[in-house]
Amino acid sequence: MMDWVPIVFVTFKVLVFGTGMFFAIKWHYERGKKGKEKQSAVPRAGGKMAAVFVLSLLGLSLLTLGLSRMLGLDLTFP
Repeated sequence: MMDWVPIVFVTFKVLVFGTGMFFAIKWHYERGKKGKEKQSAVPRAGGKMAAVFVLSLLGLSLLTLGLSRMLGLDLTFP
């Protein structure tokens, strides 16, 4: 009885993600044809977002490491 559940869920997931990807690609393609003048700002904004992400990831990692050492957790690799 439960053998059909994964088949239905995987099929539904593939259909939903496939439809979403199709419309996302279509939207980006049509938007790219419209605004060629704004294209130079996109890489700069993407670079800024990547830098903010890396810095926040580094800060969170250092905060987690400091907190775990303060609590006395052993984080050494074997």
